[in-house]
Amino acid sequence: MTLIAQPLSMHFAKPLLLQSGKTIRAYSLSYETYGKLNAEKSNAVLVCHALNASHHVAGVYANESGAVEDKSTGWWDNMIGPGKTLDTNHFFVIGVNNLGSCFGSTGPMHINPDSEKEYGPDFPVVTVEDWVNSQALLLDQLGISQLAAVIGGSLGGMQALSWTLQYPNRVRHALIIASAPNLTAENIAFNEVARRAIVTDPEFHAGRFYDHGVVPKRGLRIARMIGHITYLSDDVMNAKFGRQLKNALGLGDDKKTLRAEYQYTTQEVEFQIESYLRYQGDKFAEYFDANTYLLITRALDYFDPARKFAGDLKQALSHAVAKFLLVSFTTDWRFAPNRSREIVKALLDNHRDVSYAEIDAPHGHDAFLLDDTRYLGIVHSYFDKILLENKNLETGNE
Repeated sequence: MTLIAQPLSMHFAKPLLLQSGKTIRAYSLSYETYGKLNAEKSNAVLVCHALNASHHVAGVYANESGAVEDKSTGWWDNMIGPGKTLDTNHFFVIGVNNLGSCFGSTGPMHINPDSEKEYGPDFPVVTVEDWVNSQALLLDQLGISQLAAVIGGSLGGMQALSWTLQYPNRVRHALIIASAPNLTAENIAFNEVARRAIVTDPEFHAGRFYDHGVVPKRGLRIARMIGHITYLSDDVMNAKFGRQLKNALGLGDDKKTLRAEYQYTTQEVEFQIESYLRYQGDKFAEYFDANTYLLITRALDYFDPARKFAGDLKQALSHAVAKFLLVSFTTDWRFAPNRSREIVKALLDNHRDVSYAEIDAPHGHDAFLLDDTRYLGIVHSYFDKILLENKNLETGNE
């Protein structure tokens, strides 16, 4: 059964107070829903997205004639849908595009009601906590007072964790996948290099490139190439590309032939991995907004629930009352398993109900988006547990 997705938008006239102390008014959030909300409104699951994803979590788009649009499959469609791991025959699934993004929700590309021009670099700083607050307001409008679960991978996992701290009584379960309680210095460094690539692009114009009718594509390409390297494991890159050249050069064995055949220039693509990274960078630069990239990576950097507690994660997580499933992947060096285990330990120290799975998978950080039978099976079993819990709630047999 093909799940046809319908993009939706909700407008909020009341200003949203942000963590920075600033407010944003007259904003909209783009979202999609899948499945049906039950009479008790107890089967809602919120899906939080990562850096370059959106509210289009599952299904496909269809045009007016009913034909499926090419390349319109939701980013977690292998996980979510009728009969899938997160079964929309049983759960009401909600995907929300984060404030400040470039996929429909109000962001730097939109008009600032105060200046009547694009926000650009004037868009206020947003945090994970701000996103969670805005998501809560959307759920209020949908009449959902409590979530059966919140789930997310990477930056989405940080939002899921933050939900359990900001609104502990509104979440029964949290599924935190390939995530961390905060970024390491190395991760912040990768984000900063990517941001510098963007802001030093001559077409960036201090974030006001909209006024000039240009896009800082060079900076976006480099930023994406840097990020993409960190999403893959060394094993995957070696298995997929190794040291293969893009085109066979027919090189001889002697050094004279090597010098004659190799023509090094700044533009030449010789290895397949180079070609792949340039392809990913070119594609990204066509659809992602540069100011949004700066905003979202900063939100990643800032997230640290233990900061208010002098770095004590146990104390920070003591407010959570939800049940948890955490999943990590052995070859994920961007959000390594030991970061998930930090969360697990802090929750166990608080005597919380926690399940943890560490999946031996070769795919690196991107594993949370891929088809791994063990990973999907664990998540499927956990949602079966939630489904049974829901039935007990409905019948009063909990």
